Amino acid sequence: MVNQTTTQTRQTSRILEDAKIDVKLKIAALWAAVMFIFAYVDIFAYFRTGYLQDIMTGTVSGNQLNQVFLMGISVYVAIPSLMVFLSLVLKPQINRWANIILSLLFTAANLLSCIGETWAYYFFMTALESVLLLAVAWYAWTWPRTYR
Repeated sequence: MVNQTTTQTRQTSRILEDAKIDVKLKIAALWAAVMFIFAYVDIFAYFRTGYLQDIMTGTVSGNQLNQVFLMGISVYVAIPSLMVFLSLVLKPQINRWANIILSLLFTAANLLSCIGETWAYYFFMTALESVLLLAVAWYAWTWPRTYR
């Protein structure tokens, strides 16, 4: 009897706990991961031949570096940055639709940014970003429901 109890205790103590994670936390974590990839894609660009020279002459990927361009990029990056927090605090109905719409828009924008691109890292990171953004849309679409 003692031997069986000891064996049972050893077997049950090996089971790892798997805590249920709220959908809001999953979505916020996905937005945070997207932001890390955004940052690294931009950082890696500085290692590309001619990129720094283009910046010094006032252009990035054929776009003029001016206040309008930098403001547009700032808004573009601010949205997913804010979604990390907003995914945790918005009411479920608004949260769900904001995450579905914004993640799909950002997926489309990411895929469009590949037009004319030739670097493999960029395609890889864009694909990874897109998978994460589609996961945001999926978690938001399949948001758990409460029935009353």
